[in-house]
Amino acid sequence: MDGTYQQDSKRLHVFVADATRMASQLIAAALKRFRKNFDIRAIAGRSSDVFLELENFRPHVAVISAQLEDGRLAGFKVLHQLRASNLKISSVMLLDSDDRDLVVDAFRAGARGIFCRGNPFNALPKCIHRIHEGQIWASNAELEFLLELITNLKPFQIQNADAKALLTPRERDIVRLVAEGMRNQEISVALNLGEHTVRNYVFRVFEKLGLSSRVELVLYALSREDFRDQPSHDSGGRSVATVPVTGLPRAFANRK
Repeated sequence: MDGTYQQDSKRLHVFVADATRMASQLIAAALKRFRKNFDIRAIAGRSSDVFLELENFRPHVAVISAQLEDGRLAGFKVLHQLRASNLKISSVMLLDSDDRDLVVDAFRAGARGIFCRGNPFNALPKCIHRIHEGQIWASNAELEFLLELITNLKPFQIQNADAKALLTPRERDIVRLVAEGMRNQEISVALNLGEHTVRNYVFRVFEKLGLSSRVELVLYALSREDFRDQPSHDSGGRSVATVPVTGLPRAFANRK
């Protein structure tokens, strides 16, 4: 392994992989003209070769073409491998066009930015720097694709809606207090329980109701009349709170 590639902290190490050697070298040469502090390694090869080079050299940012030697979409395989690995390498997907499906799939695969070959090339160095700083690089049109995907997601569905039959009285107490916006630590004080015990209760409620997050649990409680205006009790059976689950929970309502 070339130690100087890793050790010079003042230089930004950039890796470029394209379908042909000429294409990758043209990108590397152009980048060097725009930014003198770029240390660039450019290759062409199959997706397996590209990933091996990434493992060996571990750049700060990798610019990966969707098309590599082993196929038009082979670059996506590299992104998936990077995402599954422990390599902390930010990636830019180089596309021939901002096709909706390609853009969405690139972000799904782990890309932090999209750069289309038709874009002005002088924007690529800026893209690389922004990605290295932890930002996302996408055009307005590409962001619209992602927003469209999110808004079209199916809302969560309760697999087991009958909480009264499924949950114990203590689990129902937990649901009411979560719906009020209490954290686990606050619930543990209110119900005189250990915080670890409260966390276990929350996980059991998720499993029984088929939920996966506190937000889903809050929305579920808001939709159920049997969780409204019901007192909760501490471990000694004393009433400790009356939770009016009639609007936004405290955790949301306090936000400006």
